[in-house]
Amino acid sequence: MSVQFSVTATDPQSAARCGVLHTDHGTIPTPIFMPVGTRASVKSVPTDLLEGLNVRIILANTYHLYLKPGNDIIRKAGGVHRFMNWNGPLLTDSGGYQVYSLSDLRKITEEGVTFKSHIDGSKLQFTPENVVDTQRIIGSDIMMPLDECPPSTAERSYVEKSGELTLRWAERARKHFLGTSPLYGHEQYQFGITQGGVHADLRTISSKALVDLDFDGYAVGGMAVGEPAEAMYRVLELSHTLLPEHKPRYLMGVGTPENILNAIERGIDMFDCVIPTREGRNGRVYTRKGAMNLRSAKYAEDFRSIDEGFPNEVCRSYSRAYIRHLLNVGEIFGLTLCTMQNISFFMWLTATARSAIQNGTFTAWKEEFLREFNGNTQS
Repeated sequence: MSVQFSVTATDPQSAARCGVLHTDHGTIPTPIFMPVGTRASVKSVPTDLLEGLNVRIILANTYHLYLKPGNDIIRKAGGVHRFMNWNGPLLTDSGGYQVYSLSDLRKITEEGVTFKSHIDGSKLQFTPENVVDTQRIIGSDIMMPLDECPPSTAERSYVEKSGELTLRWAERARKHFLGTSPLYGHEQYQFGITQGGVHADLRTISSKALVDLDFDGYAVGGMAVGEPAEAMYRVLELSHTLLPEHKPRYLMGVGTPENILNAIERGIDMFDCVIPTREGRNGRVYTRKGAMNLRSAKYAEDFRSIDEGFPNEVCRSYSRAYIRHLLNVGEIFGLTLCTMQNISFFMWLTATARSAIQNGTFTAWKEEFLREFNGNTQS
């Protein structure tokens, strides 16, 4: 069954668009941000609070879930939705990013990737087929195929060979996906991942080949790995012309508010990034007027909310001074509040972008928002 996605509004001055993506676990309005729950948990935030933060879909990681708790436990639990008590849509990355980030612990062959576990050093192999099988066991609504993400410093010749290998893996993954069935009674969908670095001709080859395989959606991979932002935007502008209009587009691992809005402007629908959770755990919080470091001494007697008038529980109930106190005495609740604020902000960002697209004011709103946000953001 093909994914149900429809474009509901477009911006007259850019490629920005609104859409609706339907899954058996819920409907997702796009553009949308997906908080990262790598190990079946959005760090420090209880699952039952995510809906109150307007979270519509979360991301988990196949590599980490395969290691712990492992396929046997996940299958006995009835899939990750039940295991973590999350009733909304779930997307799983394939572990392809770990091919990039664990370069000292892996070997790439035509068959797949052989890893040494970063936990205990044991050897394991990921292939395009068993990555699909693991994601069937996980039960994610959207799964990604195994790919290789070359570093931004890679020579063109390596990027080309890597892209060719990723396409052969994609063909195997698509065939295996179509030859297997979901385990828990809900539909699953599979997105293809384009590669090719910042090289327009290699991106074109990758995109056209994946479109021919008729995936349910398409991700732009291999970005946010050290390339300049302008190079990424050029790739997105090209991708907009190559990827089907009637299927969702996902920019993997991006990013900052500015990156997200500039990518929306170039036709991207879905985003994920660890920024809200990672920076929240370090006391850095995002507001409509900029980002701030709440560990700073200047907030010791600041009894205002983090973002005055922002409609979430953190801003309604707690002051900057109180949250700073929690952070400075090592109370876990402080990390939770900062993370909740950040997730809420990123959900607000994409929701407001949707409204601006629908109203035909996206470009003007984006420029005004970024001018104020960047002007007030603290280092």
